[in-house]
Amino acid sequence: MRNIKLIIEYDGKKFGGWQKQPTKLNIQGEIEQAIKEITGENVDLIASGRTDAGVHSLGQVANFRTNSKIEIEKFAIAINSKLKKSIVIKSAEEVEEDFHARYKCKGKKYRYVINNSYQGTAIYRDLEYHIPQKLDIIKMKQAIKYFEGKHDFKGFRASGTSSKDSIREIYKAEIKIDNERILIELTGNGFMYNMVRIIAGTIVDVGFGKISPNEIAEIIESKDRTRAGKTLPAHGLYLVEVYY
Repeated sequence: MRNIKLIIEYDGKKFGGWQKQPTKLNIQGEIEQAIKEITGENVDLIASGRTDAGVHSLGQVANFRTNSKIEIEKFAIAINSKLKKSIVIKSAEEVEEDFHARYKCKGKKYRYVINNSYQGTAIYRDLEYHIPQKLDIIKMKQAIKYFEGKHDFKGFRASGTSSKDSIREIYKAEIKIDNERILIELTGNGFMYNMVRIIAGTIVDVGFGKISPNEIAEIIESKDRTRAGKTLPAHGLYLVEVYY
């Protein structure tokens, strides 16, 4: 039995998320079906974690086990030939038997993309969140640093979160500028449901002047969801990389 690791890119806008669901188009199900078509096997595709409806990926990691004799160099091409154009297997490699995309994960990097131009964009409208009002980048850069370190992020998770433990560590939090786009990037050991989108919404409130940068520490400490910003839309969020 071979253990195959995939790195996957996808445009999430037409999908109901990563996880297999009987009534919604989903990424896991599409890839499992493509693998079945080329190997004849029903496989269980294990991801580093689930992404929600509308969220994109530049580097999702997943693994599956197979008895297929297909050469590893041809696996990605073969699977891609059966997939929708909105999902691409970037690479496939054979890994050790005990590799598990979820349990072996050490951390993840997420990016939230804001188009801060006045007019916005027609072409990329489903791949970034448009805010026409100019945001205060300097204050946003000051505020984002308060999220670094180990904290109880109870105030930055959605009400439907199943995880009881809300303590997470963010290794790096930064704002990058790409012309008129603002990139909010967070790298950490794990993120709860909607956590990145709520942090991004809080940083946007700083950019609007609704929250001062030095209030962030107090908001984190309060563990009060009502004091943090709104949950920004899913279409601006990307899973960039998974670390092992």
